[in-house]
Amino acid sequence: MAIEPSVLILNGPNLNMLGVREPSIYGSETLDDVEALCQERAEALGLSVDFRQSNHEGELVSWIQQARTDHDAIIINAGAYTHTSVAILDALTLAELPVVEVHLSNIYRREAFRHHSYISAVAKGVICGFGSQGYLMALDAIARLVETEYTSDRN
Repeated sequence: MAIEPSVLILNGPNLNMLGVREPSIYGSETLDDVEALCQERAEALGLSVDFRQSNHEGELVSWIQQARTDHDAIIINAGAYTHTSVAILDALTLAELPVVEVHLSNIYRREAFRHHSYISAVAKGVICGFGSQGYLMALDAIARLVETEYTSDRN
C-alpha cells in the first residue's frame, strides 16, 4: 500500500458527460473539475486518490476487485448502475473496504426507480444532493474512517 491511505473514486456511466448532461440536475462542472477538487481535498487530508470513470459495468467491477489489495477505501458514484447492479454490490462486498456512496443529485427527489440503491447495503454512508461537494464530504468521511485503522496498521 501507499505511504498515505489510498482512496479509489469510481464514477459510473454518463458521468463523463457532466457539464453537458442536464446541467439543471447535475450542475455545470465537468468530471475533470470534480477530479481536481477531489485531488486538492485529498492532499489536504493526507490521502492519495485514484479517480476513474467508466461506462462499462465489468470494468467498474474489475477496478473494485483490484481495490481490495491496492486501496484503503472506495468512494463510488455508480450512476444508473446504483439502481441495477448486483455485480457491483457483490464486488464491493468482496473488497471488504470502507465504501461511501455519492450522488450529485438527491436521488430521493427524482424518479421512483432511483430511490433503490444496491450499493447502500454495503456503504458506510450515502451522500446525495450536494453536487460535487458530496465528493468532498465523502473524502472527509473516508479520512476519518481509515485514520484509526491505518495508524494502527503502521505501528
